[in-house]
Amino acid sequence: MRSGVKVGIVGGVFAVVAGGVAYGGYNLWNGVTGGSPDVGTRAAPKTGPLSSEEVTATARDFLAAWAAGESDRAGQLTNDPVTAGPAVASYREDVGVSEAKITPGTPTGAVVPFTVEATVTYDGVSKPWTYTSKLGVVRGESTGRPLVRWTPTVLHPKLTAGATLRTGTAKAPPVRALDHKGVALPPEKYPSLVPVLDALRQRYGGKAGGTPGVETWIESANGTPVSTLLVLAAGKPGELRTTIDAGVQAAAEKAVKEFPTAAVAAVEPSTGAIRAVANNPASGFNTAFQGKQAPGSTMKIVTGAMMMRYGVARPDSPVECPPDVRWEEQTFQNLGRFTTKGDLTNAFAMSCNTAFIKAITPLKDKGVHNTALGDTARKWFGIGELWSVGVQTEDGSVPESSGSETAASYIGQGRITMNALNMASVSATVKNGGFLQPYLVPRDLDGREFAEAERLPGEVALGLQKMMNAAATGPRGTAVEAMAGVPWPKGAKTGSAEVDGQTSNSWFTGYSGDLAAAAVVEAGGHGSDAAGPVVAKVLKAG
Repeated sequence: MRSGVKVGIVGGVFAVVAGGVAYGGYNLWNGVTGGSPDVGTRAAPKTGPLSSEEVTATARDFLAAWAAGESDRAGQLTNDPVTAGPAVASYREDVGVSEAKITPGTPTGAVVPFTVEATVTYDGVSKPWTYTSKLGVVRGESTGRPLVRWTPTVLHPKLTAGATLRTGTAKAPPVRALDHKGVALPPEKYPSLVPVLDALRQRYGGKAGGTPGVETWIESANGTPVSTLLVLAAGKPGELRTTIDAGVQAAAEKAVKEFPTAAVAAVEPSTGAIRAVANNPASGFNTAFQGKQAPGSTMKIVTGAMMMRYGVARPDSPVECPPDVRWEEQTFQNLGRFTTKGDLTNAFAMSCNTAFIKAITPLKDKGVHNTALGDTARKWFGIGELWSVGVQTEDGSVPESSGSETAASYIGQGRITMNALNMASVSATVKNGGFLQPYLVPRDLDGREFAEAERLPGEVALGLQKMMNAAATGPRGTAVEAMAGVPWPKGAKTGSAEVDGQTSNSWFTGYSGDLAAAAVVEAGGHGSDAAGPVVAKVLKAG
């Protein structure tokens, strides 16, 4: 321990201070408290559930070793000493923690929360750093000893495998983000933009002017900063204009807070400009841009386009909608096994699964039933192309299918994955009559290439608009209630996606005027119940 450095753990047991003062250790060998055991009389490894005393003492000793900077000892108190030891050493050396106090909380089972109150020092500049995390205690497989289950989140809740904590001169200057009208987008007002703006800063901060400050950050395995945790000395920010609309963004932030786990994105159909992105929880993973989830019946927009493309049906073509249909040894059914008569527009508005699955037979006769959906998604909607948005995105996947998976894919299940941005773009494509790749910063900022797709044939665009309008305004439309009060012209599609027998994820996508949006609410049930109101609030703000 360096002279003059004060570190410690509190919670009523002991404190560690500079000068070599020892703390009362807890011998973890077979759970014996006190001195070293007699090797010749060592008991068999202990088994069974951990006692509260084992959990408390193991956490206490690990936190004490970490606080004292004793990385080797801290590592040996975990189930992965090879990884944990160097990570604890790096916490002091690479982060520059000059003082730390760790306070354990009340255990819940084998999980112990704790609070870190540290001081980070770099080049004579110091700043307090406080955060909470937690650790779990497990029994060693071979020794039976209680050990801390090592994960990077023990050191910091945002730390992931392969990433490290660093303190120093930031690799990019800070940015002052602006919306497309020049309105400031402060992160404290728009928390969902924090990971987005962090990513924009690392990619474009050098182009926006400004000078870097001194910071503590999380660095990915490839050396890229991914999240700023502490600012020791602020740099001079440069200005970066985005396509975000402050008013639409505010509505999106408010809308997703109505649900524990929700994401929404909004796109301007006439340009592809992204007007909003919001997630709840707001920090961490950007589900709206990077999620990979089955989109449920919102995918029927693309399936409907496929049916028109291959001459299977037009919006006014009569179609069958039986309560259930069988394909490749699997039976698919409508919600509540409802049945209806009428044309494809009616089937779309009511979200009849069986009418769309029945498209397989004529497409099989053409030899394209396993590939037609993915080909249509790429050809007209840009799904499967590489999008250059300005930050990392997942750009949708409609892979070739086989067996019963083909029927599932026609109603947005199987191996199809989308996110809110992808489905907002699908609605934007329908409204605009053609795909324009969504983007967050102009392409001339770095000369990147945008993804392209063929424009929708006129009759297909008009047909999809008719079907989406029927879903939003027709007497049997599943989106009518959610879209009530949303300005004309408008269209929508509801969806729900089953996830391992749990309550379905709620999906909804739609457009109004020159704004399109899509939302997904985890375990939200029917599309109109949860995701629908989120999208409606965003569209009304546009």
